[in-house]
Amino acid sequence: MIRKILVANRGEIALRIVRACKDLGIKSVVAHSSVDRDTLAVELADEAVCIGSAPTDQSYLKAENIIMAACLTHCDAIHPGIGFLSESANFAKMVEDAGLIFIGPKSQTIALLGNKVAARKVAQEAGVPITPGGQEALADLDDARLTAQRLGYPIILKASAGGGGRGMRIVHREEEMASAFALARKEAGLFFGDSALHMERYIQNPRHVEVQVIGDGQGGVVHLGERDCSVQKNHQKLFEESPAFALDPAMRAAMGSSSVALFKALHYRGAGTVEFLVDGSSYYFMEVNARLQVEHPVSEMVSCVDLVRTQIEIAQGRRLPFIQEQIRLNGYALECRLNALGAGTITFLRLPSGPHVRIDTYLEAGSVISPYYDSLLAKIIVWAPERRDALTIMERALDEVLIEGIATNLDEQRLILKSKRFVSGKVTTNLYEEVIATRKRHG
Repeated sequence: MIRKILVANRGEIALRIVRACKDLGIKSVVAHSSVDRDTLAVELADEAVCIGSAPTDQSYLKAENIIMAACLTHCDAIHPGIGFLSESANFAKMVEDAGLIFIGPKSQTIALLGNKVAARKVAQEAGVPITPGGQEALADLDDARLTAQRLGYPIILKASAGGGGRGMRIVHREEEMASAFALARKEAGLFFGDSALHMERYIQNPRHVEVQVIGDGQGGVVHLGERDCSVQKNHQKLFEESPAFALDPAMRAAMGSSSVALFKALHYRGAGTVEFLVDGSSYYFMEVNARLQVEHPVSEMVSCVDLVRTQIEIAQGRRLPFIQEQIRLNGYALECRLNALGAGTITFLRLPSGPHVRIDTYLEAGSVISPYYDSLLAKIIVWAPERRDALTIMERALDEVLIEGIATNLDEQRLILKSKRFVSGKVTTNLYEEVIATRKRHG
């Protein structure tokens, strides 16, 4: 039985986990850096402990500090949240070895899926089509050049140990390889503590569709439908919607069933996501995110399943309380990510509310936005029976937002939401660039 959980993360996801703990009657301890001591998650948790200074390698990536904090505060479990060490097999193993519960997949599962090449092999064995790519992690720059020559340009470099657009670079020509390789390695090491990269052929202008799955590690696995995450800037998602609009029903069913089959083969425990690229009538496996994702509220809204609560219950050894046939996906949900465009202090804050509007954020007036961490400020999530109604609600919600003291991407989000392509549902990964280019042409 879990009585106290250490939350090894920050921002809105730390607050999300604290709230789930309160709902379950479990005490929470937020592990925070020195600059995050005055955040809302720290204020609302039962306890808080500083684990280091602002740089991530001195705090949120400092595994030994996090585990020591959990032991000193007598926690039973650690929830890694999103990013940082959430997909670190080494960290999960350290948690297990310390006699604590890691709220997520087993360390062996994370290790397998964290090796993107191994994950591709497992997916292929499960009958899932994969994009052409290297068979092993890249040894060095020379290996990257040779692999790219074999695959043919353009290619994409990806962090082997993480996702979320970090440690990722598209390379169109050989002369770009050296700088792209160096930058991707550096970013991968900074965000995931592992600089290893692998390579795949770059599919230009696809749809990015992912399936939300959860398993209990005891044979029970269900999926909660798919999300379209195609609207991206520099591989960072901006809008997510579920269900994916106008997706071929046969493809939707195949993605769902193959994702469940893959997780059953892995004896997967916890929440995870299978990511696909859709190119016309074909789809290709990209990777498994062996963790909760930023956009999980979209799936929660259409399925009425609390993913964080279910994660915690599964970590205590409980079976899933439902089977696939009991999952009823209802309506349409849309999430907009509100990001900071720089550091600063919020002097005034007004966020939207009203029917079918959910806000996941850690912001309050006086919040300090640090240059050390991810730029995500808030997630605005709306629900409606039909997509067109959800777009209207989101437009109203964005119009209610007022943040002073820092610059945000709010104007860009409004522009995307009202663009003809987004409204029509013809979303692909080049939509952001097309919308912004159109705005620049027309002043």
